[in-house]
Amino acid sequence: MRLHLVAALWLAAVMPARADALDERIPQLKLPAGFSISILAKVPEARGMALGERTLFVGSRRNGVYAVPLDGGKAGAPLQIASGLTAPIGVAFRAGDLYVSSVDRIVKLPGIEKQLAQPPKPQLFHGGLPAERHHGGRYLGFGPDGWLYLGVGAPCNICAPAPDQYANLQRISPDGKQREVVARGIRNTVGFDWQPGSNTLWLTDNGRDMLGDDLPSDELNRVGKAGAHFGYPYCHQGDVADPDLGKQRACSEFVAPAARLGAHVAALGLRFYTGKQFPAEYRGQIFIAEHGSWNRSNKSGYRVVSAKVDAAGKVVAVQPFIEGWLQGQNAWGRPVDVLVAPDGALLVSDDEAGVIWRVSYTAR
Repeated sequence: MRLHLVAALWLAAVMPARADALDERIPQLKLPAGFSISILAKVPEARGMALGERTLFVGSRRNGVYAVPLDGGKAGAPLQIASGLTAPIGVAFRAGDLYVSSVDRIVKLPGIEKQLAQPPKPQLFHGGLPAERHHGGRYLGFGPDGWLYLGVGAPCNICAPAPDQYANLQRISPDGKQREVVARGIRNTVGFDWQPGSNTLWLTDNGRDMLGDDLPSDELNRVGKAGAHFGYPYCHQGDVADPDLGKQRACSEFVAPAARLGAHVAALGLRFYTGKQFPAEYRGQIFIAEHGSWNRSNKSGYRVVSAKVDAAGKVVAVQPFIEGWLQGQNAWGRPVDVLVAPDGALLVSDDEAGVIWRVSYTAR
């Protein structure tokens, strides 16, 4: 009990002062009729999320990793379970163990749920990843094949890096000994998931900067086969040749995006909705967190959108689901990752507000 109290006091001390006023801002958030949003937990600079058996694990933008005990739709006091890591934004849980990204390596916290109060020291699971900090945050997720998937971004805005090392999606074998490329031509993905039923892999990709306010669009991509190439650095959004490198290869050589999400919206985490709490029309849809633009004249993103996918795997609509973190040109929240909770609610991490939001459907 004392450890939980200490953790709660520590979190209160490091949270931004404005976090105490977040409840007053909640009415600014607009959702479809029947949905409501509330704060599940306060976690500083919250990024990637993963579910354990009874715990929500959360990575962060700086060096901490957190555990939020869950009891139905309620959360206990967050506990810091690791520190001293480099940008540990990615977390993944499998067979009782938590896997955490740290730019040039992946570490593992074995048997973590049994020892949250006295967590084990991180053990090296896989090393030798690129050490550059530019696009160095690694989103993690276990695939249906039991391998650990991770994005390795380009170490630049626009360049032609070694294709087996950068700008791709990779996977690591369950024993941590093998690593291979799954998809290429991906500037930076911080979100991917597998479609229920088909196990088709989908991912977001951030378009390059410095081509103006409206080009290129961020992408939602469907990996139809292993080794698919999505165009970076030669082609953007499926039909825009790069002004520096586009003459080397034509856009027709690459896989076009399944959907365009808008220029500079910084599309990050995505999940298929697999719960039963939301109305039937949302089941099987993709929820995508848009972190928001950093250098656009008029800001874009700062919202969660839903993408409807038909039986043939085609995106037929992309529409806003949560808006309001951006007020005029000022943003008080930035969604990062989305996750379906055991009770069917949708969780949204927010590294600007330092919270995990919980979206529930209350109209019956």
